[in-house]
Amino acid sequence: MQNLVKNYIEKILETSVVLEKPKDVSLGHYATPIAFSLAKEFRKSPMVIAEELAKKFEESSMFEKVEAVKGFINFKLSNKFLEELVDESLKNEADFAKGETKEEKILLEYVSANPTGPLHIGHARGAINGDAIARVGRHLGFDITTEYYINDAGAQMDLLGLSVSLAAREFILGEDVQYPETYYRGEYLIDIAKVVIDKFGKEIIYDESKFKEIAFFAKDIVMDIIVKDLKDLGVEFDNFVSEKSLYDKWDEIRTILEENGSLYEKDDKVYLKSTQYGDDSDRVVVRDNGIPTYLAGDIIYHKNKYDRPYDKYINIWGADHHGYIARVKAAIKFCGNDSGKLEVLLSQMVQLLKGGEPYKMSKRAGNVILMSDITEEIGADALRFIFLTRKSDTHLEFDIDMLKNQDSSNPIFYINYAHARINQVFNKAELSQNDVLNESFENLNQDGLNLVYESLLLQSVLNEAFTKREMQKITDYLYSLASSVHKFYNEYKIIGSDEQNRHLKVLSMAALSIRTGLNILGIKAKEVM
Repeated sequence: MQNLVKNYIEKILETSVVLEKPKDVSLGHYATPIAFSLAKEFRKSPMVIAEELAKKFEESSMFEKVEAVKGFINFKLSNKFLEELVDESLKNEADFAKGETKEEKILLEYVSANPTGPLHIGHARGAINGDAIARVGRHLGFDITTEYYINDAGAQMDLLGLSVSLAAREFILGEDVQYPETYYRGEYLIDIAKVVIDKFGKEIIYDESKFKEIAFFAKDIVMDIIVKDLKDLGVEFDNFVSEKSLYDKWDEIRTILEENGSLYEKDDKVYLKSTQYGDDSDRVVVRDNGIPTYLAGDIIYHKNKYDRPYDKYINIWGADHHGYIARVKAAIKFCGNDSGKLEVLLSQMVQLLKGGEPYKMSKRAGNVILMSDITEEIGADALRFIFLTRKSDTHLEFDIDMLKNQDSSNPIFYINYAHARINQVFNKAELSQNDVLNESFENLNQDGLNLVYESLLLQSVLNEAFTKREMQKITDYLYSLASSVHKFYNEYKIIGSDEQNRHLKVLSMAALSIRTGLNILGIKAKEVM
């Protein structure tokens, strides 16, 4: 709707304009300060220019009223125009709030947790945010590929092999085991150890030279767990890229970096000159034992990304990776690529409560709260929604018992109830949406028009949310729209009233917006509650 209005205004005024939404809808649905920017060119006051420009819309059927107010031009949409938009939306539900196909191709990488154990609740935040960004972007017409980077190289894999061996010896073979200070814990390791012994025999558990083999066998099992847990949450990926598979390219990448003078040796280590591009210190890329570091893997991976034809690269990382941004961008520049194409979003950790108390950690996971446990307890829809109610780089704390409440304190219940309530009203009236499609908005009351207008804002909300990578703008909008639905329902008698069918058409539009918005976030709207 906003794009239609903006394009029309620009066509009439023959110049580009900025559209704003007045806080008070009675002043107009949209406003533009264009007169202020034209004042110098026209050598007139903004008030005079605004008056002159407003007159150009006197014959427009799109607007009921266009008036100049203190230099601004306010536009109030006509009932007829709103009715036409509603008719088109209700008749073409699949295309509602969609954007035109964009040429920009985006590679979106998120989750990318180490394949050493099931995902914990902190991973869920990045998974849900990344999946929502992909869904919204695709709805708006962007070509988005999602990718999971499997961190299956380095010390964490050695530790996984050792941890499986220790779990087997203690819990299966009944030995008294001395654990190192750091190792992986959890019942999942016992399950993996049983499979390892069944497949390879118990002798492999004692052979340190076989620990890497154990680790990579275990990694595949863990990745199956991760993929299933993500799917249960409604998250699926287009690509999986193995870090280990990329290290064959390290010599080639190292040569590129050496030839452009971005590496140097010191104390038998090889450093990247990342301070040249804003890092607070140069970073080691090859240890004194000759083994490439984690940063080397990131360099190879991002070179691999840039070798693929994408216009934009988005990474969602945990907040603890903040320090990596400068060094990775430096490496991208040293490899001859545009680091401005990389956008990094940070995801803060989550604190869970249950009944006001800290949520107990999972025995199956050792020392974390499993994502799958929370998905099972409150459902994927509730978990997805609550994680999208805050910017991903801000702290999030919530009580899972609140998400079981059957009242307005539970936001996903409140929104679903609005959608189900509309469905219930249609059932009571023994009518369908098609039965009210031809109803006119000519004499529709102001509250009804306001609800229609709010329902038609979804696409502009999606655009802003995607542009700013702030998915909470969508959840905020859906909650506000649901509130407006409940208010309208409580203030107007619908069934059996003279305005019944007209009001049903208004509610039908609101239901479409709620249903579409939730669906884009990966949540199915409830028909009955």
